[in-house]
Amino acid sequence: MFLVKPIKYQVMPKVFTSEKQKIGEIGETIAVKFLVKHGFSILDRNYTKKWGEIDIISEKDSKLYFVEVKSVSRDLPALPNGREQAETLDQYKPEDNMHPWKIKRLSRTIQTYLISQKIPEEKEWQVDLLVIFLDIKNKKAKVKVVSNIIL
Repeated sequence: MFLVKPIKYQVMPKVFTSEKQKIGEIGETIAVKFLVKHGFSILDRNYTKKWGEIDIISEKDSKLYFVEVKSVSRDLPALPNGREQAETLDQYKPEDNMHPWKIKRLSRTIQTYLISQKIPEEKEWQVDLLVIFLDIKNKKAKVKVVSNIIL
C-alpha cells in the first residue's frame, strides 16, 4: 500500500500578457474601490463561464449589480479651472465597446449566475457600466458611471 501525500493547489495569480490586460486589471481594481466607497458589497469578481464573463458582482440595498468595467489609459487633459476632465480630444468612448454580441454574452452569463446561485426571481438586479479613465503617469483615475443598461 502506498500513501499518497495530498498536494496543495495554489491559485496562481493572473498573468497578464499584454498592456491592455494590465490596464483592464488596474481599472477593475479602481472600480471595486469606487463601489466599496459608495456603499456596495463586492460579491464576486471575474465570474467566468465559457460563454462570457461578469467583471464585478456587487450588492447594495438588497439589489444586485452586475458591473461591466471598461478602462482606457491616457493623459487626462486639464480644464481651465485646474481640474482634469475624463473626456479626451479624440472623443473615443470606451463604453462604445459594449457591442450587441458583448451584451448578449453578458446577459447569458448573468442568467447563469442567477440560476447557479439560486437567486430568487423576485430579487432586483441591474447592469451598470463603469468607465475608468486612467492617467498612469500621474497616478490618477476618473470614473464614469452608466447606470441600468438595458440588455
